[in-house]
Amino acid sequence: MKFYLASVIFFAFVCNTVSAAPTGRIFVTNERGDSVSVINGTSLAVEATIDVGERPRGIGLSPDGSELYVAVSEENKIKVIDPASLKILREFEAGSDPETFAVHPNGNIYISNEDDAKASVFDPKTGEQIAEIHVGLEPEGVAISPDGKRVIVTSESTNMLHVIKASDNTIEKNILVGSRPRAATFTQSGDIAFATAEISGEVVKVDMNTGEILKTGSTGDSKSKPKDVVLNKDESVIYVAGGRANKVVVMDAETLEIITGIPVGKRVWGLAISKNGEQVFSTDGVSGTVSVINTSKNEVIKTVEVGKFPWGVVIND
Repeated sequence: MKFYLASVIFFAFVCNTVSAAPTGRIFVTNERGDSVSVINGTSLAVEATIDVGERPRGIGLSPDGSELYVAVSEENKIKVIDPASLKILREFEAGSDPETFAVHPNGNIYISNEDDAKASVFDPKTGEQIAEIHVGLEPEGVAISPDGKRVIVTSESTNMLHVIKASDNTIEKNILVGSRPRAATFTQSGDIAFATAEISGEVVKVDMNTGEILKTGSTGDSKSKPKDVVLNKDESVIYVAGGRANKVVVMDAETLEIITGIPVGKRVWGLAISKNGEQVFSTDGVSGTVSVINTSKNEVIKTVEVGKFPWGVVIND
């Protein structure tokens, strides 16, 4: 009997491990296509399209990679998808206009509710709301430090980064930045963050312990309306979605000086970088494409046609 029970437990463990194994797929929300495009990570071709509902934008994975979350803004919901079977598992109400979110290491989701000037925290397993945090007007970007201690929510109309202490979900600092901040990302240590400001066309580098702005760098093009930002593997370079400039801007993470601009499709919005740091994926909204960038050469190696107005992107690697 002991052997039988041990075998059952081992079998269950193996099954769970397999089900949570990375699929290697790239998932893209199509804001006007009401769908998620699924790109094969090896062939870099679209292998499936998932109908998810009206105006999907934010997208992310659970910490173990076993679930994919999609913010379906017009339905005020988060939809939960199995990244292996591509089936919608469940959905839950997520407040008014859930646009962008980030997943905490503990599995909870921090969501920007743009219409209500607040951020909300949900347990995606139960759909239960855990906390509600009042922030500035038109909250948009959400980023969580790798250690889970801090959360940044950007408020576009208040021009602030709201730094939330995750232990009790209270605001620790409000940091005034350039006009219309859109997205943010942390270094691995969590001590530094980078954030984009769309209207002022710049990126700020912030000391998260003091709230001091260490550097401000221009994205170098009057057409540039920077949106997303990601940091490369060794934290020497940031990649910035250049919006209407139709390029991804590569900047030195120390000085915020421009290294190069990589031409991509029209109206580049979302970015994701592979775990090994070798590829960056950009969503090119007006073009309806995803550009695949080789980071060693800083050039596009493939363009993938997806749905209408691709917005968010995440990699299950």
